[in-house]
Amino acid sequence: MKSTILKSLLLASSLLVPVAAASAEECATAPVTVGFLPKLDTDPYFQVAQTGAEEAAAEIGGKAIKQAPSQATAEAQIDFINNLVSQKVGVIAISANDANAVAPALRRAQKQGVKVVSYDSDVSTAARTVFLNQAAGDSLAEMMLASMGKLINYEGEFAILSSTPTAANQNAWIDFMKKKMASDSVYAKMKLVQVAYGQESEQVNQQQALGLAQAFPDLKGIIIPAGIGLPAAARAMEQAGLLGKIKLTGLAPATLIKKYIQDGSVQDIWWNVKDLGYLTYYAAQAVATCKLTGKEGEEFTAGRLGSYKVGAQGEVRLGPAEIVTPANVEEFKF
Repeated sequence: MKSTILKSLLLASSLLVPVAAASAEECATAPVTVGFLPKLDTDPYFQVAQTGAEEAAAEIGGKAIKQAPSQATAEAQIDFINNLVSQKVGVIAISANDANAVAPALRRAQKQGVKVVSYDSDVSTAARTVFLNQAAGDSLAEMMLASMGKLINYEGEFAILSSTPTAANQNAWIDFMKKKMASDSVYAKMKLVQVAYGQESEQVNQQQALGLAQAFPDLKGIIIPAGIGLPAAARAMEQAGLLGKIKLTGLAPATLIKKYIQDGSVQDIWWNVKDLGYLTYYAAQAVATCKLTGKEGEEFTAGRLGSYKVGAQGEVRLGPAEIVTPANVEEFKF
């Protein structure tokens, strides 16, 4: 009886392994369903990016669906990864809350034949084919730091109000800013007093912004590299009568903070968010058909955006961002 059971188990395992391996290597012959998994379902940033993905789907076929958690945690995203696999999507496009924590679930998805790309916030390189980056990470960090410097005349205390402690893109930006301040004498009189976290919540961002103002009476500015955080902090500061005394800069939909940009109390670094979703969809379909493998130097075409080339570690950059000021704010429709 034992030998019969053992033979059955061995036979089952011999059948399962080749199927998983083969399916992981399959190349789609027609457009597939791409499951977009952003950090948070309610973030308007990702809702606008999704409209770009849907525009691309209308052009080349396939389907762009979006499913996301109501809490910005890796654990919540893992459940959605598993759900998308069970729905048999062809590609998962993820903006990770934690680059490493979601990687095992993504690798399991790959073994089951689902391709993976990341956008906005990267994952471990072993868990995806390409990363669609909104702009060069170092350039965004440098622009935010330079913007803060100009707002406070390159002198005094400032803080950073990030999203979560595990957000890979924002952690990389913060590390760059710290190194830039240590190496560039133009920032010699600026002092970073604290890095706080808004946890992808409007209420928490408001509380943290006010908490920083109370904790540091001489605070001159806050860098907020999070789409939800900057508008929330600006509203809180305005209500407390602190906006203007404490300058704000960071990343956010320009239309949400337009009046603050126009009065000079806030600056913004931004790009075309819709185009990020559009580019991600084109890249995902190229990955699904094995026309894009993530190798440095590969090129692909993304509809109206034109041709793109894969850089080091599978990174594809949408393009340069801009500092939004009173002079150019009307150019930004989101």
